[in-house]
Amino acid sequence: MTDPTVIHLRRGRTSLVLDARGPGLPRVVHWGADLGPVPADDLPALVGATVPPVVPSSFDAPTVLSLLPEASAGWSGRPGLAGHRHGRDWSTAFRLDAIDVDDPRGDVGDAVRVAHEEDDRGGVGAARVSVRATDPGVGLTLTVEITLDPVGVLTVRHRLRNDADQPYEVRELTPVLPVPAVATELLDLTGRWCRERAPQRHPWPLGAWVREGRHGRTGHDATLLLVAGTTGFGFGHGEVWAVHTAWSGDHVTAAERRPTGESTLGGGELLAPGEIVLGPGDEYATPLLYAAHSSTGLDGLSDVLHTHLRARPQHPRTPRPVTLNVWEAVYFDHDLDRLRALADRAAEVGVERFVLDDGWFTGRRHDRAGLGDWQVDADVWPTGLGPLVDHVHGHGMQFGLWVEPEMVNPDSDLFRAHPDWVLTAPGRLPLPWRHQQVLDLTNPAAYAHLLDRLDALLTGYPGIDYLKWDHNRDLTEAGHAGRPGVHTQTLAAYRLFDELRARHPHLEIESCSSGGARVDLEILRRTDRVWASDCNDALERLSIQRWTGLLLPPELIGTHIGPGRSHTTGRVHDLGFRAVTALFGHHGIEWDIGAISTAERAELAAWVALHKRLRPLLHTGRVVRLDHPDPAVQAHGVVARDRSRAVYAVSRLATSVAQTPGPVRLPGLDPTRRYAVRPAEGVPEPATLQITAPGWLPAVTLAGAVLAAVGLHLPALHPEQALLLEVDAVD
Repeated sequence: MTDPTVIHLRRGRTSLVLDARGPGLPRVVHWGADLGPVPADDLPALVGATVPPVVPSSFDAPTVLSLLPEASAGWSGRPGLAGHRHGRDWSTAFRLDAIDVDDPRGDVGDAVRVAHEEDDRGGVGAARVSVRATDPGVGLTLTVEITLDPVGVLTVRHRLRNDADQPYEVRELTPVLPVPAVATELLDLTGRWCRERAPQRHPWPLGAWVREGRHGRTGHDATLLLVAGTTGFGFGHGEVWAVHTAWSGDHVTAAERRPTGESTLGGGELLAPGEIVLGPGDEYATPLLYAAHSSTGLDGLSDVLHTHLRARPQHPRTPRPVTLNVWEAVYFDHDLDRLRALADRAAEVGVERFVLDDGWFTGRRHDRAGLGDWQVDADVWPTGLGPLVDHVHGHGMQFGLWVEPEMVNPDSDLFRAHPDWVLTAPGRLPLPWRHQQVLDLTNPAAYAHLLDRLDALLTGYPGIDYLKWDHNRDLTEAGHAGRPGVHTQTLAAYRLFDELRARHPHLEIESCSSGGARVDLEILRRTDRVWASDCNDALERLSIQRWTGLLLPPELIGTHIGPGRSHTTGRVHDLGFRAVTALFGHHGIEWDIGAISTAERAELAAWVALHKRLRPLLHTGRVVRLDHPDPAVQAHGVVARDRSRAVYAVSRLATSVAQTPGPVRLPGLDPTRRYAVRPAEGVPEPATLQITAPGWLPAVTLAGAVLAAVGLHLPALHPEQALLLEVDAVD
């Protein structure tokens, strides 16, 4: 064992202090704001200053929260580990065996802080800590892996090994982190199909606020982040701490505040009874728990997380192609001539990727049949997909294809041949959902068949550049060989993605799951964007995209211009409102543009051209969102890293009592520089501006400090109208 020590890691604007002096598991003394270069001699005093007092009717010695909460250390809240060995070995008392620290540059916080201002990827690598502890009495070894990356994103993972000769069932293993008492409010997200990422916020009371996802996928109602913050925190102010459970199966994310004073955030996999039983020498690893802190509100939190994601080796490095998906244009009515004509119109308006959606494979004339039969339907495509692929490529566009590999229709050749290849409860099929069941990827024969069919499809059509990978039902009663199967199914799905990407490295994949039901950082290790929602109603999308962007940068979020009348809500919006809403993401179109007027095509082409002009800014800059006092106003923007330029959108959601909503502030600019503000060039102004303020006004030039503190009175907008502003430094 290494010498007992207190460890201080600093990266970005974040400090992590660990008391690893033993004899038990280390505890997190501080996770949050950068403490600066604390002298090594002061670290033991810091630890001592944070030990809670002994209080009446309590333990006779101070109790502290370790990296794994244990009852043996005085923890009476949600357990860090719950498990047993035939009803025994149900409580642990881990003792520290070894701790390894990989932080070669030591206390480098000042250097990293400067690097963060100049280049958020920084020049300093991640700091890593590995902790090994054992409990010989119960025959378990625990390894805790902690990483603090250059911008301050913290990840924690537990690994549990069974050292005994009898099986050990793991019921729960959940990493948690302490949060200081100044965090008094909680924010998380919920939702449903076509209304994902709805925020909910409340005071943080005593007890546990537990969010469980039992969908077998991430879920429409999953909280991307569970945020704790100081009273009244907002997008641009307040101190916040947040965690994300990176797992695409059943999961739990929880906040807990104890009467004894401790507050924690944590998350992990939600395990079914008997799902994880460790044989002798077997190990179980938790999903990664991502954690981030900001002293500048939710936008600061997003900045840290976006910068972390953009630094990943697999993050998309090429411009995100403007995409046309044909679903809302043709649905299941596939006709080569019509689709070629649609591709012609797509090329005219500037589309760069053409995606053929559901309906191309055998027997797929509706959503009740064909899933699992991944051959091109010879009746609909007698010469195969080649003519359409070649036509699309002839316009210089990429070609994409919709698939839903993990599902099967009972009305399919695959199911008729192999009814045993589905996830089931013993003796019965789960309730049908969208007329489909879940293919059991943990069955080696089923997995091999599916991998071979997808590989053959991509090999036979090397012109397929992109897969829209859908997943349209929950995993209910999902069992394999009589045992719960969500855990192994999720891992098998990951292997399938990984193998296909290895065989076809040029391929890009979108994670779609009846919209936004599989959005998490583990699926995003294997995919290049997510489909935020099946709802293309621009009004609904404003909120969905705003809160999806709390975790993900714009270039990872599919944002499409839908038709004038939304097919999921029936609302009617003009093109300008739909286009402004779709501008801030991985831009695209989901609309029958073959049936629109020449004037609409010209306006659409102008919006596509504007997105392409702004794309380098939108997909690299810092996202900012306004805390506007009028709930009928939503405003957000993206500011260049060097703060030389920015673009902001201001949307009127509804009417309000105030005739005008008051000035709109423009955050994120350099307070010492002067900026010219003007309506976006090259696209029509909202029609209402022609009524309320013809010509609007000439460009306004003001200091960044003035624009952030005072803002601008903008022209009055009717409900469901938006205005786009471009801002450029003039010095």
